[in-house]
Amino acid sequence: MIGRLPADWDLASDAHPERIVELFPGAVYENRFGTVAVRRAGTVCEITTFRTDHDYADFRRPHHVEFGDSIELDLARRDFTVNAMAWGARPGQNPSLLDPHGGLADAQAGLLRAVGDPDARFQEDALRMIRAIRLAATLGFVIEPATLAGITARAELVAHLSGERIAAELAKLLAAPVPSVGLRLWLDTGLLAPISPELAAQRGIPQNKVPGEDLWDHTLRSVDAVPVTRSTVRLAALLHDIGKVDTFADGHFAGHDAVGAELAGRLLDRLHVAHSIRNRVVDLVRNHMFSYEPNWSNAAVRRFIARMEVLGPGALEELLELREADNVGSGLPARAGLLDELRARVAAELGGGVVLDLHGLAVNGEDLMTVLGIKRGPIIGRILDELLERVIVDPALNERQTLLELARESVARDR
Repeated sequence: MIGRLPADWDLASDAHPERIVELFPGAVYENRFGTVAVRRAGTVCEITTFRTDHDYADFRRPHHVEFGDSIELDLARRDFTVNAMAWGARPGQNPSLLDPHGGLADAQAGLLRAVGDPDARFQEDALRMIRAIRLAATLGFVIEPATLAGITARAELVAHLSGERIAAELAKLLAAPVPSVGLRLWLDTGLLAPISPELAAQRGIPQNKVPGEDLWDHTLRSVDAVPVTRSTVRLAALLHDIGKVDTFADGHFAGHDAVGAELAGRLLDRLHVAHSIRNRVVDLVRNHMFSYEPNWSNAAVRRFIARMEVLGPGALEELLELREADNVGSGLPARAGLLDELRARVAAELGGGVVLDLHGLAVNGEDLMTVLGIKRGPIIGRILDELLERVIVDPALNERQTLLELARESVARDR
């Protein structure tokens, strides 16, 4: 219909779950919504009994589901007209498209329209408002005016949604070709403020980078500048300046990276984002204000590498990608700030087998205890950290006997 292959197919039937289980041995039915999982040829298909929903609870889910025998009633409970079409055949008829709500015409026109009354649809499930904007952004659709007005009128209902559901939609939105299309709608309709008042407050904060644009514009430019395949960096770009509102004074944002890391962590915790992603984004926000200078010594470059490598594989590359996006968001070339030179120096150091962590040292804690007679305790870690710093400054020191002698000197100084 719109030149895209479906990611999945929804199968619906007038057969009740018990009958579907009889027809497909091994099928699994473990929910109250009429959906049965059927395994066929190594693939799991979900078949759902025609149904109607009644009395939604907390603007999130129906109190109960009533099974029916009409596909028309089943389609009437869907969110948008483009999702309220079916292909099938009644007994004695050839398969055909069933489109009682004009979904085909809307799909071909690139229009996203609620089924029936938008206000009723959004009160049933507030997530539909976020989904509408995500679909519009990812498909390049326009939201029909009454549907858009319904989102604006009911935006405060997103406060009833779980963090997990919001996070899932945000991840899909950030995978759109141009996420700013949807993110702008989040702010303009009022959806953003209940989710992240910290981001919503960026509107109107002067940025003095691109003429006529404010901090929110800068954030959106930065997000769009990240390649679509780099989902964690896109999320970091969305949050990299989240601390600027709280630190804005006299046209400056002193310490916004540290404050932003704290605020980003709180927001991602509210959304129950996976710990690995949450921690990486917080680290990127905390470190995004690094400032490279050509007069950095090789040791300074190695320290920079080591500081980022501690955060995990790929952290350094993601930080550089975030800086490139930040540059574009500021109206600068992506590689501004001598990033090409920094990348080249980083590559040269990594190519030379530079020691970046304790595992690369020619001695370990057991060596210190055995050879020097040092007792197990905090002193072991302190000496190893000191040796690592010495080796980062001068890689030639990374030899067993040399490091043991340096460790011996360190112990002597402490006595």
